[in-house]
Amino acid sequence: MTNVPTPHQQPRRYRQVADELRRRIEDGLIPPGSLLPSESALMVDFSVARGTVREALALLRSEGLVLTEVGRGTYARPIVPVRRVASERYRKELEQVRSGELGTSFTVDQQVTWSAYSVDADFREVPASAAVAELFNLEPGTMLLERHFLFRTHGVPQQMSVSRLLLDTVAGTPVADPANEPWPGGNTSQLYSLGHTVTSIRERPAWRLPTPDETEALRIPGGVPVIVITRQTYVDDWVAEVAHIVMRADRVELDYLIDLR
Repeated sequence: MTNVPTPHQQPRRYRQVADELRRRIEDGLIPPGSLLPSESALMVDFSVARGTVREALALLRSEGLVLTEVGRGTYARPIVPVRRVASERYRKELEQVRSGELGTSFTVDQQVTWSAYSVDADFREVPASAAVAELFNLEPGTMLLERHFLFRTHGVPQQMSVSRLLLDTVAGTPVADPANEPWPGGNTSQLYSLGHTVTSIRERPAWRLPTPDETEALRIPGGVPVIVITRQTYVDDWVAEVAHIVMRADRVELDYLIDLR
């Protein structure tokens, strides 16, 4: 029996259009924040129907490369990186403990002054889930103070986190009062006020798509994932705090120094 070769299938036309527009964006021919040509101009440029152009733009939106706003048009997604230097960012909190200088690891990330920083805080007393209890090395059901934060710079939401402390450790203290947020020196300073000096911090990043609540709170456009950092704060061998920190992946750069000396 003679084998008949399978005909080579060309990519669908809208994918070819999307590939070329992607190339122009990545090469800087369409700079971040600049408008793409109108649908009519793209129809002429690529000799395709309007539906093909719209499919191509929808694909680029799903990848997070472009954004579309009513009344403005479609533009290349602006790049607004935030540096997050894991091994150094918490030094600011240690410095604040020693000197009283206003700041936290978040203001270091954002490179903003204290006056530009604000936080929405919601505190709850909850039993530890099995997953969280494992991070604390505790029995599930142990009562925790669960603190939900939405961090802003100049009023714009930048980061969310859920930070948990042992309820027995903080109950009845200023740390348990959301009215005291934002707290200069952040978590490090709060633990120090309770007589605990942070000795090490472990962070584990992971990437995923945002939940609907995260999409709304952080104003995340379609196709943009989030980075979720699981943090364990240690006082010697004791896990004093467990947090999950959520940030838009298009606004963060992880920069870790691993010193093997």
